[in-house]
Amino acid sequence: MSERVLTVRELNRALLARQLLLERSALSITRALEQVGGLQAQYAPSAYVALWSRLRGFRRDALTKALEQRRAVQATLMRATIHIVSARDYPYFAAAIRKGRKDWWLRVHEKQLKGIDMAAVAARVRRFLSDAPRRQSEIQNRLEAEGFPRIAAVSVGMWVDLVRVPPSGTWEQRRADLYGLADDWVGTSSPTETEALERLVRRYLGGFGPASLNDLSSWAGMQLGALRPVVERLGLRRFRDERGGELLDLRRAPLPDADTSAPVRFLPTWDATLLAHARRTQILPEPYRPLVFQTKTPHSVSTFLVDGAVAGKWRYEKGRVRLESFARLSATARRALEEEAERLAAFHAD
Repeated sequence: MSERVLTVRELNRALLARQLLLERSALSITRALEQVGGLQAQYAPSAYVALWSRLRGFRRDALTKALEQRRAVQATLMRATIHIVSARDYPYFAAAIRKGRKDWWLRVHEKQLKGIDMAAVAARVRRFLSDAPRRQSEIQNRLEAEGFPRIAAVSVGMWVDLVRVPPSGTWEQRRADLYGLADDWVGTSSPTETEALERLVRRYLGGFGPASLNDLSSWAGMQLGALRPVVERLGLRRFRDERGGELLDLRRAPLPDADTSAPVRFLPTWDATLLAHARRTQILPEPYRPLVFQTKTPHSVSTFLVDGAVAGKWRYEKGRVRLESFARLSATARRALEEEAERLAAFHAD
């Protein structure tokens, strides 16, 4: 029996549903983080805006409390970028990416790291952080005092699992430069590599599927060879896209009808729905990609969605959310955006 072909529109609606962008959800923060595969948080307020767009009645202090209470964790994870994930998922994600991330880092920084005993650096940092979290500058100064170059401090997170400790990296204190040992912060947990990789694949497909193996590899920042055996043993559903490419998916994951209506939504910078791995959904129309990602804004700009696709950008300024559309909008869409913008402005001002 031939595999079902999913249209771009169907893939778009599947992504919106799984990312909680078709309808605001009543999920808890930790369950929401698990549903969407974690949130990028290089700019701390981005995660707050992302949850505001996805959860009913979300308040800023709720995420800060989840981080303080260690129900959510902020750390460098997929693609060596800062993410906020649930405390339940953190040890699995860290274990899944650990080897591939370290190998990649060694390839990129081979010359700079030559002759540096990173195992010794890691042991020193563990001792230094054993009694309290420390600022990045403190870690760097300690290592330099012991004769290690700056690259050692920059690289040590590839050898030691570190988390960013609140209030660092929150709405209230945005610079995420206070580090603690993951084992001290969330407890020691040692999933096997097999368990970790399976959790990682399930979270990705649950939040972004149906997707190709290449999409999964791009999101995770891992080699295809490490992921292929995992998807083969999980008994996944198989589909095709309109070009004939194979798509993988979890069984019983939602696939809304193509004609499902999609409300206007505001996305922050760094929202992973706009990254290259989600191109198949056209949530970011290709003509607009240079307007969102460019050399001056590699982090992207804050965007808004109309009918499930980026239609413009927004910024919060002087108590208002200002809109800049990329093309002419209908009067209905404009009204809906303005009403949502008022609510987002109130969220910022809260």
